Amino acid sequence: MTTDSDRPDDVRSAHAVAPSSSPSGSPRTTGSSGGGGGGTKALIGVLLAGVAGMIIFLFVNMSRDGRIHPGPTAAHAECKRGQPDCLPEVNYTDTTGAAYKREQLAGKVVLVNFWATWCHPCQSEIPALSKAYDKYKAKGVVFLGVMMDNVDSQQLLNFQSDYEMTYPVVRSNSDLMVSYNYPDALPTTFVYDRSGKQVYNRVGPLRESELDSLLGQLVAQN
Repeated sequence: MTTDSDRPDDVRSAHAVAPSSSPSGSPRTTGSSGGGGGGTKALIGVLLAGVAGMIIFLFVNMSRDGRIHPGPTAAHAECKRGQPDCLPEVNYTDTTGAAYKREQLAGKVVLVNFWATWCHPCQSEIPALSKAYDKYKAKGVVFLGVMMDNVDSQQLLNFQSDYEMTYPVVRSNSDLMVSYNYPDALPTTFVYDRSGKQVYNRVGPLRESELDSLLGQLVAQN
């Protein structure tokens, strides 16, 4: 967890490296010079393997770049308990006392944003998050802003008023931190579709246009 002495003005970049694959070598052919048919088949096999490897490589990169890909992919299959990249089995209680239990979030689009009052990039994205929340909250979308610092209730109310923050705020706790693998940069955002599958994550502030496109696609999904 980030301490006061480590408070950054900017977030650190997150990089993901997708695995690539290449043929380990060319197959050897045997036989006389009249066995050209076997060599041709082997060459076709190598080419097909290369194409298959390229398709897998592109799929890995495109499915992990933080974008939503419409269509009947595995991301739309219902998440089962304990599967990776699913909405964690943890409950949330906001600062007004409203509870958001895992079973109550089923069938909803859920956005979980880790932030802090001292975090300048967090402050810059709050207006965009608030506008998106106001637009989509009646369409089965839940926003939860997990606050990482420990300001008192009055300080939080003043902050929410100053930044016109409209979505629910949840104070961080050990269960939340463990469930989200201790986010070490702020802001960090996770978005889950109606099946509970994580379809987007982002380190750094979100823009209003990005949120509108993202949530528009998710709300339209059955």
